[in-house]
Amino acid sequence: MLLDYPCMETQNVRKVILEVRAGTGGDEASLFAGDLVRMYQKYSQRKGWGFAIVDASESGARGYKTLVAEVSGQGVYEILKHESGVHRVQRVPVTERQGRIHTSAASIAVLPIVEAKAVEIKEGDLEVTFSRAGGPGGQNVNKVETAVRILHKPTGIVVSCRMERSQHANREKAMEVLRSKLFEIQREQATGSVSELRKSQIGTGDRSEKIRTYNFPEDRITDHRIGKKFHNIEKILEGDFDPIAKAFVGK
Repeated sequence: MLLDYPCMETQNVRKVILEVRAGTGGDEASLFAGDLVRMYQKYSQRKGWGFAIVDASESGARGYKTLVAEVSGQGVYEILKHESGVHRVQRVPVTERQGRIHTSAASIAVLPIVEAKAVEIKEGDLEVTFSRAGGPGGQNVNKVETAVRILHKPTGIVVSCRMERSQHANREKAMEVLRSKLFEIQREQATGSVSELRKSQIGTGDRSEKIRTYNFPEDRITDHRIGKKFHNIEKILEGDFDPIAKAFVGK
């Protein structure tokens, strides 16, 4: 189902939804997804942007199966929009005992947050469920059904939020994510199912569908779209992301 949403000047967008998902590669893919999350989080701190986690499925101490965050600030969409796609990593995982290099992947989606009036969503199209939230937030979060899961029945899109302290706040955040995803469907003039839209935007998460490769043994990051290479991987993952961001200025 495609709705006729009005156009939006994306250069004025000051809030985005950042979605990170571990792809092929098992635990190492989750660890790499965690590395990417922390890179964007630290870069946001350097830029003075807000970075708020909306929902997350953790994997171990430093990994994520999925993470959804809201990033806000001047120029946030113009910089982060180039991150959508499959990111591939080549390195020796911490769990590897024989020193072999593994290749894993994580996918990124960056969606502009749109105003409520830009996307009409009928209450009858929603299936809303509540549950107890795990993770950070204190005892209140774990004792009360504050976590929200919303199914948009016409498209099959499912969004959730469990990081806020109140049911109302989590519902508002989840609706924000849903509006962004519905807006993106129309903006990209996608046809067919939502799964086809996701595949066209960020791929299936397979290692071969990469936009960027992080090669640790050679200390090199290669962006395959612009054919440019960057070094000092560890520094970049610590939030020094400007060399990559600036490479896309004017692209």
